[in-house]
Amino acid sequence: MDEAAASARRSDPGVPRNYPKGERRRAQIIEAAFTAFGTVGYRNASMVRLAAACGVSRAGLLHHFPTKESLLAAVLEQRERQDDERFFQAGEAARDGLEYFASMIRLVAHNQANPGIVSLFAVLSSEASAPDHPAHPYFVARYQRARRAMRSAVDDLARRQLLRPHVDPAGLPVDLIALIDGLQIQWLLDPHAIDMPERLRARLRDIISVELP
Repeated sequence: MDEAAASARRSDPGVPRNYPKGERRRAQIIEAAFTAFGTVGYRNASMVRLAAACGVSRAGLLHHFPTKESLLAAVLEQRERQDDERFFQAGEAARDGLEYFASMIRLVAHNQANPGIVSLFAVLSSEASAPDHPAHPYFVARYQRARRAMRSAVDDLARRQLLRPHVDPAGLPVDLIALIDGLQIQWLLDPHAIDMPERLRARLRDIISVELP
């Protein structure tokens, strides 16, 4: 078993300690698979390799996740659910544009402190551009949700006249998501040269006429 993966599972707050044994094991598998997928990608992560990384037999892994596709889906869904609960209160922040973008900066800062998260989504979103990739539908839907949430936040700011006069709100969701994803790639390649939350905050200052909370 990979010691780094084992250490991450011991310390990661995403693995609840008060779960029944079966649920706790399932959560540990998801956390270890998160690391594996972010390191080598989905296509290069065999079930044998994933079982070893998770510290279980292949049969034990299949007991919880009969296919690699089901494990990938669980990893993606859990990570998105944790982000929503931690930073966006299950969508509540999108109702207030200022709070939404303040939460987005906090999320980007959190990701910068956790390289595995950035690596996972950079690797998998690139792989999933292929229509036959099992995560393709997930990422299509995820970007649709992201654009809708950001559109709601931008519309709120426009209604409250909090966008700077030169800003055209029509394309902002697409442009800002592209900025965030592009920052992630540059940061992965040269983390000492890129401060993702600061670059995002600076761009938002050019868009929003008041300081974010």
